Amino acid sequence: MFDTASPALTSTQEVAAVVAALGRLDRMVSDQERIEQIRVLEELKAAAAAAQARAAADLDASVRQQHADLGLPAREHGRGVAAQVALARRESPVSGGRHLGLAKALVHEMPHTHAALTTGRLSEWRATLLVRETACLSREHRATVDERLAGDPARLEGLGDRALAAEARKLAYRLDPNAALARARKAESERAVTVRPAPDTMSYLTGLLPVAQGVAAYAALVRAADAARAAGDPRSRGQVMADTLVERVTGQTAAAAVPIEVEVVITDRALLDPGGPDGQEPAWLPGYGPVPGGWVRDVIGSSAAEDARVSMRRLFTHPRTNELVALDARSRTFPEGLRRFLRLRDRSCRTSWCDAPVRHADHVVPSAAGGDTSAANGQGLCEQCNYAKQAPGWRSVVAAARPHEVVTTTPTGHAYRSRAPGQPGAPPPRTSRLELSFRDLVVEAA
Repeated sequence: MFDTASPALTSTQEVAAVVAALGRLDRMVSDQERIEQIRVLEELKAAAAAAQARAAADLDASVRQQHADLGLPAREHGRGVAAQVALARRESPVSGGRHLGLAKALVHEMPHTHAALTTGRLSEWRATLLVRETACLSREHRATVDERLAGDPARLEGLGDRALAAEARKLAYRLDPNAALARARKAESERAVTVRPAPDTMSYLTGLLPVAQGVAAYAALVRAADAARAAGDPRSRGQVMADTLVERVTGQTAAAAVPIEVEVVITDRALLDPGGPDGQEPAWLPGYGPVPGGWVRDVIGSSAAEDARVSMRRLFTHPRTNELVALDARSRTFPEGLRRFLRLRDRSCRTSWCDAPVRHADHVVPSAAGGDTSAANGQGLCEQCNYAKQAPGWRSVVAAARPHEVVTTTPTGHAYRSRAPGQPGAPPPRTSRLELSFRDLVVEAA
């Protein structure tokens, strides 16, 4: 595949030297030269993305061949490659999977786009747009779009991202309208609702809907807001729309009366003694992040005002390290209490650079290899990361039980260290013998 005798080949060490040299780029230049630097550096980024794509595609081909030689089922060939790519790029497994898909499409199916990226005439994002808009096409039709749009790099000059995507989409429709229709139907099957954090203890509730349903839902909220405002409602239009959405989805008559269950990890000092020296310690809301202790107290107060039931589940930390006390189980599967413990301790998937929610309670050292079912040998992982580490050549060990630390080694021998995040509040002084360090607060409707 490669001519290793060619003097033109560049080694990894030489690339690393270029990276180091960029830190010494001459800054005592004219503005005209600075513009040239920006242009050349942009081309360098594109060329690096193309080289990275080739490396990812070659890794995928190599691992697939190894898995075939091991006699694994065809559906398992290449398992774990995207996870390795993600770790090398210091990003989430989902992003690693997208990069691997982009790399394989560029290297194997879109040579003109790949060439434009290599020469810096096309950015990685714009190459991604071309790959994305041709994903529904056959290999032959994709090659046609590739040639027509990227075969002449001058044709790409001056086109904005939206215009470029539109050109690719238009060609795809003309070449295979049935594929475009099938893609639209598949997209409808992927409708979903997600929630993610927003600043200042707010959240984004996002619905991915067919366009007709999305427009209809928005129009209904607009009508409700306009009617309320016309009747003298003092709330802003956006506030009425947001409250109406919550009320109609939950079936409540008022958004403030919606039944809730909120898990909050907070120190006893911040919860019970807000005026004390540690009373302003932030709390931790799973799935969101740090929140002010005062916000937690407000939630409790408003819940009590709405006749909600407030219950406490106490979890204890070590009095000196502020780490959660380990729990053990004799079964090979994690019981619900221990699953909750791992989820609260690890907060999100323990794989480095992965922020996905914890879906699986994983044995660091598998049960089949003698690993026990305990907090020390447990970690919270997302589904994708848990399946990736089951591929041949992956191994994990517990480096330290407190604070909990795991070292994962990939098939290529690269090791990645993961440590459980610290809990809210500073560790008590060594002279203190406080046993209760924080509580898991649950607010539920009566």
